[in-house]
Amino acid sequence: MCEVLGVWKSGYYDWRVRSKSNQEKRKEKLTAQVKRVYIESYRRYGSPKITEILKQEGWDVSQKTVTRIMKENGLRSKTVKKYKATTNSKHSYPVYPNLLNQNFHVDHPGEVWVSDITYVWTNEGWLYLATVMDLFSRRIIGWEMSRRMTKALTMTALQRAIRQQEPQEGLIHHSDRGSQYAAHDYQAILRNYKITTSMSRKGNCYDNASIESFHSVMKKELIFHQRYQTRAQAKQSIFAYIMTFYNYKRVHSSIGYLSPIAYEKKYAQRMAGTNGVEFLLPKK
Repeated sequence: MCEVLGVWKSGYYDWRVRSKSNQEKRKEKLTAQVKRVYIESYRRYGSPKITEILKQEGWDVSQKTVTRIMKENGLRSKTVKKYKATTNSKHSYPVYPNLLNQNFHVDHPGEVWVSDITYVWTNEGWLYLATVMDLFSRRIIGWEMSRRMTKALTMTALQRAIRQQEPQEGLIHHSDRGSQYAAHDYQAILRNYKITTSMSRKGNCYDNASIESFHSVMKKELIFHQRYQTRAQAKQSIFAYIMTFYNYKRVHSSIGYLSPIAYEKKYAQRMAGTNGVEFLLPKK
């Protein structure tokens, strides 16, 4: 073989017993960590998020290096094309002004809740999902799923959010102009808890971008990779995604590459350190 390759036998044997360089050892360790983070994200993270997580863990690494390692090892984020869904805004209910005005940064938990509806296909037909997000941490605090897109769907999601995070004075609830949110019964719940209503402008999807982004992410990371035979199967899958991955593990660039729960814990520690009022974490 040495003759074919044109190398000396002594050189070949030296190469076989040669110790790995520090650079080679570091790359092996780094590759193992990239694979770990990739697997822990259920193959959902690309190089930007993996890079930030490794930096948080103490690694001095660039996104370019992580991208190269992922390419060499055939690691690709399993995201697919975005799917857009809208609610029906043709109704006779009152609509409300847009108080949020695309300001998606808030300083404290419980300042703004955003809500929306999306739908998921199963072999039994459509499954509708209504969610409520705390804009501060991007945590999903209320949700409900049903075979019909009714006001009962959104009302149940809202009531669960209220049980999860007691409304504070000045809380704003933002949604689109869909009949499920404009309905008198839904608005009565908001008034009962002194929650102020805000609604997106007509036909402007960017006014509720944060919650729509969550639905898009969930579909790209989970739903578009599944073939749900039943609504019950889809419900179980979506519940697991929200509770075991999205709220507790999935990092967000908008909150310093932390998960919603980790961001809330960091806020609570900061408030406790300054003798502030500690924010209550999710009820178990």
